[in-house]
Amino acid sequence: MLAAVLFAALAQSGFVAAPAAAQSREDQSKARQEMRAGNIMRAREIEARVLPTMGNAEYLGFAYDSTALAYRLKFIRSGKVMFVDVDARTGRVLKRSR
Repeated sequence: MLAAVLFAALAQSGFVAAPAAAQSREDQSKARQEMRAGNIMRAREIEARVLPTMGNAEYLGFAYDSTALAYRLKFIRSGKVMFVDVDARTGRVLKRSR
């Protein structure tokens, strides 16, 4: 929900181009299909694993990449944006950017 609200705000500001919005809807649809089929974990399950490990960083939301079958969680701390990429099938952290 938070991700959708943030995305909508960015889209209205012109910060996000239309093709990105179309891709996001496509990925959301694929994520729902994959979750129903039991192929990937729900975003809330991923968040429950990752958020406690991020200390005092503020959570900004997530995006799902249907090609990589991965979630990207976005955080900010002290003005610095950080990403945590997580395998959607296993919940394993793939990469952390700092």
